[in-house]
Amino acid sequence: MPETTTATANKLSWVELSTPDAAASRDFYSKLFGWDIEVNEDPQYGGYALARIDGADVAGIGPKQSPEAPTAWGLYVGADDVDHLADKVKSAGGTVIAPPFDVGDQGRMAVFADPTGAVISAWQAAGMRNFKANEPNTLGWAELNSRGLERAIPFYKAVFGWTHKTSPFGEGQEYTEFETDGESIAGALEMMPNISAEVPSYWSVYFKVDDVDATFKKGIGLGATEMVAPQDYPGGRFAILSDPQGAMFALYQGAGF
Repeated sequence: MPETTTATANKLSWVELSTPDAAASRDFYSKLFGWDIEVNEDPQYGGYALARIDGADVAGIGPKQSPEAPTAWGLYVGADDVDHLADKVKSAGGTVIAPPFDVGDQGRMAVFADPTGAVISAWQAAGMRNFKANEPNTLGWAELNSRGLERAIPFYKAVFGWTHKTSPFGEGQEYTEFETDGESIAGALEMMPNISAEVPSYWSVYFKVDDVDATFKKGIGLGATEMVAPQDYPGGRFAILSDPQGAMFALYQGAGF
């Protein structure tokens, strides 16, 4: 988990995988993205591992804390004061799923859900820093798939100060970009009505790569499942995969969304 400074507060600051087979997940992603992955041997961290590129932290991989927990990539937003942020979440109509707590001497975190049920976490850093993003094989984008985006947008503004802009997207749809300090940091769109009602609102993660098609093919060869085949979008090219344990993630290349 990264250092939180004025430059990273209210921006995406960490990404981690919760998986039923941490060893298999470490093997998959190390081969797919070339990550160097090291498991923390301290028992208090429960087998949590850090993935690195050139010595810089890029992601975490850890075993699920309970069988009922989803197998998924989770996002963190940097915070200067997680406790104050939790109060803002409640005032803005969100839910505090895990109240603020210390993670050893590394920092303090909390887990929230927005008014549509999408889960996102916050991280107030202490000991860990050196987070790398927006480079090949690292987190480059995130996207909210929402059932009720009109309720989510004001929530993220109230809690994180995110402004937004919209642009046409497909037939009769709009794509929302969340911004902070004039920078687009994440996207959002209303979930299509043909998607099963059992699928809740969720955040998805996009890893930036040099070649979507080659990385997609490599992922399939390593046991991933195709969710969305490589295709163009206005800013570049993207694809979506499900890893061998069932966690969904996306690949993209280009100037951005």
